[in-house]
Amino acid sequence: MRGSCLCGGVRFEVETLEDALACHCRECRQQSGHVFAAGRARWDALRFESDAGLRWFRGSEAASRGFCGACGATLFWRADNSPFVRVALGAIDGATGLRLGRHVWAEEAGDYYEINDGLPQEERG
Repeated sequence: MRGSCLCGGVRFEVETLEDALACHCRECRQQSGHVFAAGRARWDALRFESDAGLRWFRGSEAASRGFCGACGATLFWRADNSPFVRVALGAIDGATGLRLGRHVWAEEAGDYYEINDGLPQEERG
């Protein structure tokens, strides 16, 4: 699968994405403007064609968030020392072949929407 940010300054390829989820935590909502829909990939399976615009923000004591410094597109979330990275599903060019399987941090969901698609909801991540 290939992916990119809105302006194309960050372009990447990932072998496999799995475990598609929607995160409703405060940090994800603030960064993305709503919820963060992401798939999981091995960090070593993520290859960059262009990463000159890639910036990382330390969003919490446990993780960093990758985004494009030029267009601001939300792209990645990675827990410290994890072999995995979460990749924004909206950044994938074309079809992903995935379906959301669960919602995490549902207890922090915004008050302006309901989670009512019947998928499992975890109060925390």
